[in-house]
Amino acid sequence: MPFDPQSAPLSADEARVLATLVEKSRTVPDSYPLTLNSLASGCNQKTSREPVMQLSDGQIQEALDDLRRRSLVTEIGGARTSRWEHNFPRGVGVPDQSAALLCLLMLRGPQTAGELRINSERWHRFADISSVEAFLDELQSRSEEKGGPLVILLPRAHGAREPRWAHLLCGPVDASALAAASASASTTTAAQADPALSERVTALEGEVAALRVALAQVCEQLGIDIESKPAEN
Repeated sequence: MPFDPQSAPLSADEARVLATLVEKSRTVPDSYPLTLNSLASGCNQKTSREPVMQLSDGQIQEALDDLRRRSLVTEIGGARTSRWEHNFPRGVGVPDQSAALLCLLMLRGPQTAGELRINSERWHRFADISSVEAFLDELQSRSEEKGGPLVILLPRAHGAREPRWAHLLCGPVDASALAAASASASTTTAAQADPALSERVTALEGEVAALRVALAQVCEQLGIDIESKPAEN
């Protein structure tokens, strides 16, 4: 039976666990399949995650059990500890390229096609942005017989150059609200990328204010009214 996010959506915990397994299978194949501890580290990492989450071992285990019932993950017994691997492309019914895009959206939130191409470098190398858009269009136009669309193109946010895409694996989304939240997150991220920027701006504003005071004092000593308008010819 095809994966249907409308009737049986993933929970936020399941989406994070599943996407993390897919990510680590591509980026750290020597450590894959993952133990519960390794999976917890990947799910809760502070970088390349939107939102940042703090899942307990119990929450991750519960998500794994639910994903296993959906045939989206498999447990591999070991001599010392169990390991887990994903069955995402086959379980959802998408090619590897589409699986990479979906998992990036689950891990990092809404992104433009250009951002997806850059962020997918270690997952799959797309030839260009057009190839990314082709896979996204295919996911958006997925037929009801196959379970319906898996992504949605959000309205272009105010001030944004390109619209962003969001996944639907956790069910329908409020496109307008998600677009606004994405734009706000992008602004915050840009500010965090240069934490010294606000300090430099504050310092410059202080210098400008001091210069204005000094100029006013000089003009007062010279008897110049800096507020007066120049005489008209």
